[in-house]
Amino acid sequence: MPTRLYRFHCVGPGGEASFDLRGRRLPTLAQVRAHADRVALALMESGDSDWIHWIVDVHDGGGRRVLVRPFTQVRIRPPAPPGSPDEGP
Repeated sequence: MPTRLYRFHCVGPGGEASFDLRGRRLPTLAQVRAHADRVALALMESGDSDWIHWIVDVHDGGGRRVLVRPFTQVRIRPPAPPGSPDEGP
Protein backbone atom coordinates (compact mmCIF):
# COMPACT_ATOMS: atom_id res chain seq x y z
CA MET A 1 0.00 0.00 0.00
CA PRO A 2 1.50 3.39 -0.96
CA THR A 3 2.23 5.87 1.78
CA ARG A 4 2.22 9.64 1.88
CA LEU A 5 4.25 12.05 3.97
CA TYR A 6 2.36 14.01 6.62
CA ARG A 7 3.54 16.62 9.11
CA PHE A 8 1.85 16.93 12.50
CA HIS A 9 2.12 20.49 13.84
CA CYS A 10 0.69 21.31 17.26
CA VAL A 11 -0.61 24.85 17.53
CA GLY A 12 -1.93 26.69 20.57
CA PRO A 13 -3.14 30.16 21.46
CA GLY A 14 -0.83 33.16 21.38
CA GLY A 15 1.43 31.71 18.69
CA GLU A 16 2.63 28.76 20.74
CA ALA A 17 3.53 25.86 18.48
CA SER A 18 5.48 22.65 18.09
CA PHE A 19 6.43 22.04 14.47
CA ASP A 20 7.01 18.60 12.96
CA LEU A 21 10.00 19.05 10.66
CA ARG A 22 10.48 15.36 9.82
CA GLY A 23 6.96 14.13 9.23
CA ARG A 24 5.73 10.57 9.04
CA ARG A 25 4.71 8.35 6.14
CA LEU A 26 1.28 6.76 6.52
CA PRO A 27 -1.04 4.97 4.06
CA THR A 28 -4.55 5.93 5.26
CA LEU A 29 -6.43 8.86 6.74
CA ALA A 30 -7.50 6.64 9.65
CA GLN A 31 -3.81 6.09 10.51
CA VAL A 32 -3.17 9.84 10.12
CA ARG A 33 -5.94 10.55 12.64
CA ALA A 34 -4.63 7.92 15.07
CA HIS A 35 -1.10 9.34 14.82
CA ALA A 36 -2.43 12.87 15.38
CA ASP A 37 -3.99 11.61 18.61
CA ARG A 38 -0.68 10.07 19.71
CA VAL A 39 1.15 13.34 18.95
CA ALA A 40 -1.39 15.32 21.00
CA LEU A 41 -1.19 12.88 23.91
CA ALA A 42 2.61 12.98 23.94
CA LEU A 43 2.59 16.77 24.10
CA MET A 44 -0.09 16.83 26.80
CA GLU A 45 1.95 14.39 28.90
CA SER A 46 5.06 16.57 28.55
CA GLY A 47 3.77 19.55 30.54
CA ASP A 48 1.12 21.18 32.66
CA SER A 49 -0.19 23.65 30.09
CA ASP A 50 -3.88 24.27 29.44
CA TRP A 51 -4.39 22.29 26.24
CA ILE A 52 -8.05 23.16 25.66
CA HIS A 53 -7.36 25.51 22.72
CA TRP A 54 -4.60 23.44 21.08
CA ILE A 55 -4.95 21.56 17.79
CA VAL A 56 -2.92 19.11 15.75
CA ASP A 57 -2.71 20.72 12.29
CA VAL A 58 -1.81 17.96 9.79
CA HIS A 59 -0.40 18.80 6.35
CA ASP A 60 0.62 16.54 3.50
CA GLY A 61 4.03 16.66 1.79
CA GLY A 62 2.81 19.44 -0.52
CA GLY A 63 1.82 21.64 2.42
CA ARG A 64 -1.93 21.12 2.00
CA ARG A 65 -3.96 20.83 5.20
CA VAL A 66 -5.58 17.40 5.45
CA LEU A 67 -6.78 17.28 9.06
CA VAL A 68 -7.32 19.53 12.06
CA ARG A 69 -7.64 17.57 15.29
CA PRO A 70 -8.51 19.58 18.43
CA PHE A 71 -6.81 18.24 21.54
CA THR A 72 -10.27 18.21 23.17
CA GLN A 73 -11.32 15.44 20.74
CA VAL A 74 -8.40 13.18 21.64
CA ARG A 75 -9.50 10.26 23.77
CA ILE A 76 -7.19 9.51 26.64
CA ARG A 77 -6.92 5.77 27.09
CA PRO A 78 -6.29 4.46 30.59
CA PRO A 79 -3.15 2.35 30.96
CA ALA A 80 -3.58 -1.30 29.99
CA PRO A 81 -3.72 -3.75 32.89
CA PRO A 82 -0.46 -5.61 33.58
CA GLY A 83 -0.09 -8.66 31.38
CA SER A 84 -2.69 -7.57 28.80
CA PRO A 85 -1.79 -7.64 25.08
CA ASP A 86 -2.05 -3.82 24.91
CA GLU A 87 0.42 -3.29 27.73
CA GLY A 88 3.43 -3.07 25.41
CA PRO A 89 7.05 -3.86 26.22
